[in-house]
Amino acid sequence: MNPLRWSFRGQCLAGFAACAALVGFAMYAQLHDGLQPCPLCIFQRVAFASLGLVLLVAGLHAPRGTRGRRGYGVLALLAAITGAAIAGRHVWLQHLPADQVPMCGPGLNYLLDAMPVAGVIRTVLTGSGECAKVDWTLLGLSMPEWSLLWFVLLAVWVVLTMFRAQR
Repeated sequence: MNPLRWSFRGQCLAGFAACAALVGFAMYAQLHDGLQPCPLCIFQRVAFASLGLVLLVAGLHAPRGTRGRRGYGVLALLAAITGAAIAGRHVWLQHLPADQVPMCGPGLNYLLDAMPVAGVIRTVLTGSGECAKVDWTLLGLSMPEWSLLWFVLLAVWVVLTMFRAQR
């Protein structure tokens, strides 16, 4: 079945299901396999959850007009682009030579207790040593590389779903 022939609702809910599956896998890897997420991993989960929430609401609402669909599309693209930027930063950190990796910083819980949210975001996005560690791969790609790929694929999905002309 051609995905562009699915209903708007079906396309949005499929995107939501992909986001839910990705966050679910990350939680499984953490709770079952013992992979502790670094701060950038947590921010990527938040971006996937935000994108999934926008897609869920768009799918349930299923606005008929172009304006409503594009409004949801802008919100979804913001979440996808933000997630891709975070994942891209994470991938960059993982590919730094060992002598250029920043020192490990305090944990996210400590940062949230000690700093305002804007400071935490700025600190986390500058990255730290624990974000450069690769402790899981599939088909030669690390989890942040897979996240980046999925953010790009979901952004394309959003564009095809929410910004194409209606028939």
